[in-house]
Amino acid sequence: MDRRQFLGASGAMTLAAAPAAKKPNIVFILADDLGYGDLGCYGQVQIATPNLDRMAAEGTRFTQAYAGSTVCAPSRCALMTGLHTGHGRTRGNLFPDLHLRPEDATVSEWLKKAGYRTGIFGKWSLGGIGTTGYPLRKGFDEWFGFFSQTHAHNYYPEHLLNNEREFLMRGNLGTQKKDYAHDLFTQRSLEFVEKQPANQPFFLHVCYTIPHANNELGRDTGDGMEVPSDEPYSSRNWPPQEKKFAAMITRMDRDIGRLFEQLKKTGADENTLVIFSSDNGPHREGGHEPKYFESSGPLRGIKRDLHEGGIRVPAIARWPGKVKAGAVSDQVWAFWDFFPTACELAGVTPPAGLDGISMAPALLGRPQESHEYLYWEFHERGFDQAVRLGDWKGVRKGRRGPIELYDLKADLSEKNNLAAKQPDVAARIAKIMETARTDSKEFPIREAPAGKAKKK
Repeated sequence: MDRRQFLGASGAMTLAAAPAAKKPNIVFILADDLGYGDLGCYGQVQIATPNLDRMAAEGTRFTQAYAGSTVCAPSRCALMTGLHTGHGRTRGNLFPDLHLRPEDATVSEWLKKAGYRTGIFGKWSLGGIGTTGYPLRKGFDEWFGFFSQTHAHNYYPEHLLNNEREFLMRGNLGTQKKDYAHDLFTQRSLEFVEKQPANQPFFLHVCYTIPHANNELGRDTGDGMEVPSDEPYSSRNWPPQEKKFAAMITRMDRDIGRLFEQLKKTGADENTLVIFSSDNGPHREGGHEPKYFESSGPLRGIKRDLHEGGIRVPAIARWPGKVKAGAVSDQVWAFWDFFPTACELAGVTPPAGLDGISMAPALLGRPQESHEYLYWEFHERGFDQAVRLGDWKGVRKGRRGPIELYDLKADLSEKNNLAAKQPDVAARIAKIMETARTDSKEFPIREAPAGKAKKK
């Protein structure tokens, strides 16, 4: 079978050419641990997300988009490098902030080469200050965010990083909790958009950690959902941590609305592609129970699972006049497709050897080339693998575990294991699991869990 195959009525793929006169601005907003079912436009009925719902009404909502992994660091690595977890530098959270190397190409570096002004605000996870993976050494002109992945658990830190310098959060000194980090990330994002010259395109990566839990606080108090107020849910008869969980999402939605207003105010809106997604499925941390709001929707599993609930994520794209408004797409794509997609829209050739392919045609309503398969591996609870092959989904838990096989078209919730009834398909997926990856010194295959994995 060919590595790639075509979808759509046309027998040949039509590539979307970047606008000759003006390259589009690109904004990628990433939530943290937001489930497939946590937004109104994906079926959520209790948590208000009016701005993201409007984004879906004004753009295209994807129903089969996949994160790079089922936890944050490898997922963000896939997004930035265009490599799935069988080839990427980071394949789990066992090594917090394992940094990118100079040879690890990133989409930010390529967009910078294409003439883009680049900024990132929030959570990075791919290299701390002083390393080769630091955002300012991986193609970003501006950076404001957390020191490390663990530091990002705290919504009221005493310090953040502002480019190469420490930024003192005076309102959080001692026992004070006055300066909510994500309010500052939003403000910096708004300022970044406002100051961009009209003749230079920009790439803005907004990396909220909402609605991730403060795991350390949660272990002490049973409630790790940090937010300045539980409004507009204060009067609801819900557990306190669930009020705060919902309030975090609605607060993020409010701020995304402010970002859209800024794009319109500055005149950038018409030429800006905005993508929103989440780095993995919903968490069961900080006292939050994902079943409370049905955060996985109809999907099986949560964060740290390679079933659909751990890796299938909400994804919305909006670009007025270019991305079809009010559309729902079942195009299958994954985080590692963002790198080549952004390159095509920017008119620059991506590096060779990426696992991703450009989804620009799908965004622009044209016949789309599709992957033969998608592959994931996960190294926190031993060694787990998953493959999506057409409508088939294979999951293997443990190096020598049996293949579980599901028909996602007929069984979205992955309830009926068909491996015994479809041995040929299971065998094809088993072969992909062996050949789609390369060995990693940092993430060797383990036959059993290597102790208790740290939650990130």
